[in-house]
Parts: sequence; C-alpha cells; structure tokens
Amino acid sequence: MSGKYLLSIVGPTAIGKTKLAMDLATYFNTEIISADSRQFYKEMSIGTAVPSKHELESVPHHFIQHKSIQEKYNVGDFEKDALNVLDNLFEKYDIAIMVGGSGLFIDAVISGLDSFPEVDREIRTKLNTVIKQEGIEVIQNQLKELDAEYYAKVDIQNPHRITRALEICLGTGKTYSSFINKKKPPRPFNSIVIGLSTERSRLYDKINKRVDTMIESGLIEEARSLSKHKHLNALRTVGYTELFNYFDGIWDLDFAISEIKKNTRRFSKRQLTWFGKNKDIIWFDVSTPFDEILNKIMQLKKVM
Repeated sequence: MSGKYLLSIVGPTAIGKTKLAMDLATYFNTEIISADSRQFYKEMSIGTAVPSKHELESVPHHFIQHKSIQEKYNVGDFEKDALNVLDNLFEKYDIAIMVGGSGLFIDAVISGLDSFPEVDREIRTKLNTVIKQEGIEVIQNQLKELDAEYYAKVDIQNPHRITRALEICLGTGKTYSSFINKKKPPRPFNSIVIGLSTERSRLYDKINKRVDTMIESGLIEEARSLSKHKHLNALRTVGYTELFNYFDGIWDLDFAISEIKKNTRRFSKRQLTWFGKNKDIIWFDVSTPFDEILNKIMQLKKVM
C-alpha cells in the first residue's frame, strides 16, 4: 500500500477543519474518517458540532454518531475500527481523509497506541472511589507527584486519562511516560498531516460565536434531555457539564454559558499544546487559499 495516503486535518476546536476536509475530500473524490471523539455519540449533536446533514450527504463520513452514550468506546477500539475502514477505503481510493481535534485518537491511527503491562484492576476501582469521595484534585496531585512529565501534557480534567496513567504508575512502580512514545511497526500507508491555526484572539472569537450558535440551535434542550445520563463518561465534556450545573441550580444560565466559552477556550489551548509537539504537522493559517494547501500536499506526495 505504499501508494496510499492518509491525509489528516488537525487543529483546535472551531478553527475550520471540517470545511477543509470537505473541500479536500471533494477534490480527491474520497471519504472522510472523523477522529473527533465527541462526535461518536448519536445522542449528542448540537454540543459536539457534528457536520451538517448537507455535509454528511455530500461526502461519505465514518465514525459520526455511530455509538450510543451507553456504549463503552475507547481509543483502542477506534484505532482497530479506523484501520479496518481504511483497509476498505484504500481498495477504492489512493487517498483517504481523517479530520478531528482529538489528538490521541489521531495519533493512534497514524502511529499506533503504546503498549502497557497488565495491572491489577482493583487499582482503578480504588482510584475511581477516591474521585467520587474526595474529588479529582486528589488524584491530579498524585499523578503530578508520580509522573510530572505526563501531568504536564495530559488533560488533567479528564478523569479517565488520569486514572489510566495512575494505575500504570501504581501497578508497575514506573512512570506512565516511560511506556509511551516507543518505536512501533510502520503503517501500510503514507501519512500527511495538515494543521490549521490562527491568532489566538481570532480563534477565541470563533469559539465564542460557535457557542452562541449552539445555544440558539437548541443546546440547552439537548443537554436537558441527556441530564439523566450525566454520570456517563461521554457526557463529562464541555458544553454539557456546565449546563448540568445550571439545571441543578448551582449556576445561573448566563454564567453556565460563559463557562462553556471559557472551558472551550481552555480546551483549544490543550489541543494546540498536544499538536504543537508533533513536528510532522504542516501548519497553515486558516485563511490560506485552498490551492496553496493543495499544492503543498501534492509536493509532499511526490517525495514520499
């Protein structure tokens, strides 16, 4: 499959990845794999900014609302499923498009997941109990103490990521960082990664406007319909948790919306930090003409 190419479009939330992916998929007459872990769930539409009905009808998409929030689905499952889809796509096309802002899911498909030893499952059970009884801050501090390197780059508000790292630290006596970024077998396709960026103030303005649009489109009603499931991991995400606090009478609506905007901005910063460490990404300002990005892709294909 040396003549096959996976073209990935990455960047922070609200930057414009979907439009570029659509334009490239249309140009190359191919299909799109979504690597946005928030868009996997069929019950969540408005708050996850899934592509519009027109976009989904214009270009075939994979991994958009294909799971229920009731189902467990992790990055390892996605890696396996995405590679199977790519095998099928590469029988029909020389190029496939992958787009999303979930860095770990992107990396899993392009490079493969790191391998970890088995540890006692009871460790995770105890960590989850600590979170419920004492709060996430306790295990955040524990991770910082045991693996400062991973703590510096992980989303510390994500309880699943923190508990996963801690259970490895506690179960092996080694840092989680020591098991990651090991050399992995090469993929049977060439990889080109395009990143979209813009100045921070412009990105934040786009984020604020997107949140306003979500509210106008019915995000409050969508979140209310899902509030009975707020304990599920899929719903522990920006745009929903803040509204759950509003429904519970903890915050008023204006404050909840302002928190959605603030937390989305913070999320975008974490995304940029993650992608910024990947030296293989070719960055473009979001205002760059399509032809200029396309020409760069063609040049990269020639030298691979």
